[in-house]
Amino acid sequence: MNLPELQELLKRYALAPSRKLGQSFLVDTAMSQWIASQLQIGPDDCVVEVGSGFGALTEHLVGKCRRLVLVEADGRLAKFLQEKYGSVGVEVVHADATEYDVRPLFLEGGVKFIGNLPYSVGNTILERFLDAPSPVTQAIIMVQKEVGDRFVAEPRSKNYGILTLMLQERWSITPLRTIGPDLFHPRPAVDSTIVRFDRRPPGELAPHSPEVYREVVKRGFSQRRKQLHNNLRLEAAKADEIFGAMGLKPSARAEELSLAEWVDLSNLIDPHPCSLLPPAATESLDVVDGNDEVIGTLPRREIHAGKHLHRAVHVFVRNKLGEIFLQFRSHLKDTHGLKWDSSASGHVDPGESYADCAEREMWEEIWVRPKGELVRIARLPASEATDLEFSEVFLGEAQGRIRIHGQEIDSGRWFSPEFIDEWIGTRPQDFATGFITCFRAWRRGGE
Repeated sequence: MNLPELQELLKRYALAPSRKLGQSFLVDTAMSQWIASQLQIGPDDCVVEVGSGFGALTEHLVGKCRRLVLVEADGRLAKFLQEKYGSVGVEVVHADATEYDVRPLFLEGGVKFIGNLPYSVGNTILERFLDAPSPVTQAIIMVQKEVGDRFVAEPRSKNYGILTLMLQERWSITPLRTIGPDLFHPRPAVDSTIVRFDRRPPGELAPHSPEVYREVVKRGFSQRRKQLHNNLRLEAAKADEIFGAMGLKPSARAEELSLAEWVDLSNLIDPHPCSLLPPAATESLDVVDGNDEVIGTLPRREIHAGKHLHRAVHVFVRNKLGEIFLQFRSHLKDTHGLKWDSSASGHVDPGESYADCAEREMWEEIWVRPKGELVRIARLPASEATDLEFSEVFLGEAQGRIRIHGQEIDSGRWFSPEFIDEWIGTRPQDFATGFITCFRAWRRGGE
């Protein structure tokens, strides 16, 4: 789309670009095509475009992917997009992208994201679509250059701060190109930057609690000019211990720490319960017979390798909306790594009851105690469908806010039981085997 074409459309639809919505339309066809090409779309991909406007990028996406979803906040533009692209199977959603529910996108098995984001709400849109666990696998985003500079900033620079560390925790961010205001109408007062987001590989950072990490980063940058220990509000002895362990000077400031050092700092300030657990391979568990009677004890690794029957629990934590918290398992797990699973789950220790194990797993994995008693909702015999585990399934609420740790859980999110039913039916490969069996038993009404 060039400038004369845009001006004709603005006239036809009696539409003036909205300052409130940050509307500034790209009017260089070659640049639009180049930006769209950076997403490297395949025929099986699902692509979500935010802020489609008059379709400058859209026209280079149509027909190249399996599913294309356009999210547009301006009703007049959404109507235009529907009229132009609805007949060729493009889905147009008239919605504020800052409030868009990304959870249905998990049915796609990964989506690619593209958009020209307005300055006023761009960071909120990124949080909505890219916060872990995210259905997005790659993103191409255009933002004002000063914002893009903060995305990719390095320690000890003026642009390095909270936004940098929030995004870089999960994403490797690459600046691709900077373009001037003359390619837009109306002309913005600043340059724009195009950046690519790729998921950071599992294991690139030390296991940590993302909730604690974010809290510590925000505290650390609360007053940028102050020394870090003052912002963290640590007792002197604790600060000396932590700074000494990390090799930091007492005068260190927040912008001096690297991403990896912020992760280490968060682990030292507030260790998650599961970060203190011994390696899973050294854990010993009861071996049971077909009647769930104990016949011996073996290391966990031998139990799995020898396919011995053993015991486990699954806990479904429910919120006031009736949604269930699902964990996305850590890549460090010895079975079903990077699969979705129950809110908390784990093996029953020797001599431990199923009920006691359920409470312990809640504390170790999601750092909460149950609110009231957990209710046993199903008991399942050991089989291939339960990973050879006699399993008891519990339902309850959390007392306090769930916090996780990368040693056990990569991330987590709340989903309705009805959506989980649909998700399992559509993509059973996304889930741990035992979870599917336990969840279906609960949905059928128990044992």
